Amino acid sequence: MCGIVGYIGTQTAIDILLEGLERLEYRGYDSAGVATVLEGKLRCVRAKGKLYNLREKLAREDNTARIGIGHTRWATHGKPEEHNAHPHMDTDGRVAVVQNGIVENHQELREELKSQGRQFLSETDTEVIPHLIADLLPEKTEEDLSHPSPFLKAVQQAVNRLEGAFAIAVLCADYPDELIVARQQAPLIVGFGQGEFFCASDATALVSHTRAVLPLDNGEIARLTQLGVEVYDFTGKRLKKMPHILDWTSTTVEKQGFRHFMLKEIHEQPGVVRACLETYLNPDWHAQDRPAFSPINLGIPPELYDNLEHIQILACGTSWHASLVGKYLIEQLADIPTMVQYASEFRYAPSPITANTLTIGVTQSGETADTLAALEAEKQRRAGLEPKYAPQLLGITNRPESTLARMVDRIVNTQAGIEIGVAATKSFMAQLMGFYFLALDLAYRRQSLPIEKLALIVEGLRQLPGQIELVLEKQEPLIEELAHEFAETQDFIFIGRGINFPIALEGALKLKEISYIHAEGYPAGEMKHGPIALLDSKVPVVAIAVPGSVYEKVLSNAQEAKARDARLIGVTAMTDRQAESIFNDLLAVPAVDELLSPVLTVIPLQLLAYHIAARRGLDVDQPRNLAKSVTVE
Repeated sequence: MCGIVGYIGTQTAIDILLEGLERLEYRGYDSAGVATVLEGKLRCVRAKGKLYNLREKLAREDNTARIGIGHTRWATHGKPEEHNAHPHMDTDGRVAVVQNGIVENHQELREELKSQGRQFLSETDTEVIPHLIADLLPEKTEEDLSHPSPFLKAVQQAVNRLEGAFAIAVLCADYPDELIVARQQAPLIVGFGQGEFFCASDATALVSHTRAVLPLDNGEIARLTQLGVEVYDFTGKRLKKMPHILDWTSTTVEKQGFRHFMLKEIHEQPGVVRACLETYLNPDWHAQDRPAFSPINLGIPPELYDNLEHIQILACGTSWHASLVGKYLIEQLADIPTMVQYASEFRYAPSPITANTLTIGVTQSGETADTLAALEAEKQRRAGLEPKYAPQLLGITNRPESTLARMVDRIVNTQAGIEIGVAATKSFMAQLMGFYFLALDLAYRRQSLPIEKLALIVEGLRQLPGQIELVLEKQEPLIEELAHEFAETQDFIFIGRGINFPIALEGALKLKEISYIHAEGYPAGEMKHGPIALLDSKVPVVAIAVPGSVYEKVLSNAQEAKARDARLIGVTAMTDRQAESIFNDLLAVPAVDELLSPVLTVIPLQLLAYHIAARRGLDVDQPRNLAKSVTVE
């Protein structure tokens, strides 16, 4: 969850580190710190809270070091206080370490190191690492000339004693021209510049300096010097690896005039949908020609679909909500039984093994620890079984360079671009599009839909970007004004049915994440089975009521809420005149086929959450206690 960054080169390291940490602050912002080596000494500066606190401290420092590491923290072990902030150092101040992840055997190592006289100043698991490395470093009078880098050797020996998921960057005062990094189950990327090299938890920290990156794999360690990068495995074997070029630019991680990244990303959703359509819709497919190929081009080999009988989807948070929409689409369009599992639960209570099953992992970052662990567990328990039980893995992710992409058979790249706001918006939209394409591709291959119906859905998808733009243009000013009336509200209820029940869940989650208002999403028909007891004049109810098979039912459920004095907000079709007499407030969207409606109904809910939070003066992009990429279990 934390963000780490490192630099070695000819520029002033502090400037590079602070810029990188600013790009990574969405990964955690409980505290921040940097360490550099200057004139043979380690210099470490740390601060509690947001990055600007660290900036203020560093402004008083005169530091021209050309090598350094930095960290922005999401607290796991130890409260978010300065003494728990990274970097952590050994007792003698020779070694400094930053870490993203958790050392599971830290308590055992801590007791061992204490018995050897090592002093600990924090409650973190990370602090064992610099002590362990320092113990393994030779004295300067005892240099190991048989090894090209005694520092590298010490770090290599240390990481082999660590258990858990971690990515680390290490400095040593005795080796001022080396930066050592290592990765085990937590993301870490090395960047290549002109006579300078970088490391970071995420490529977003590097794009203003280089687009040539090398993601490290599990069990790999790298030595960065001004002469180049050497990569080894944890046994010390030298590896040959080549960097690749990212297709991003630094402008993709800027606000571009918007007040917050989240608002910018909400407004980028028409472009995201267009990019998905351009990438995955076959332009030459026309239903009247009765083509012998799918309207969708996901690049998924036919064997991944062969004899498919079941689909199971593993995801967390917003990705779980997108997966619920995906389940509906796959079952209704492709007629395949589909389960959606919380990845965090699946690993410990997996469903029984079924034959001819496709397992789909859904994660924006491609680094979500629970989802990766669940996929790996599924891979392992099916390994060696007869072919019909063999693991078949598909990933849906926004990051094709991620760990997920390297562990599954194929990915659907959701084309959302960099998302900085912690509360997912455009990445959710892109995941929805991924599921539409997957369901339609399966439906075509299985011939479970008449080609005319398929064509209508495809044409409806083509209209969505313009319809999203219409919602943003017409509804945002009204929603911004409406948000003023909920500055003191403590509770919200969101209801929907069928394919829009997951959108009710997502609307509630967005409000919780950034406004800190308690909100719950329910299937509309379940309100009278208990939750209706919560309702009174102080609890607004948002009902998603758009034309389709459950429209009248949702209106009836909304009336039940209104009868309990709840203020009723309706996400309704722009053409719906009946809704005006039922709802106190309308959030209108264009009328579309019910199957396509989630793409539109989620937009006003995102805007409502955003404007309520902004009205309250909250930190929309960096809500308390959260991080963008959940890389710890």
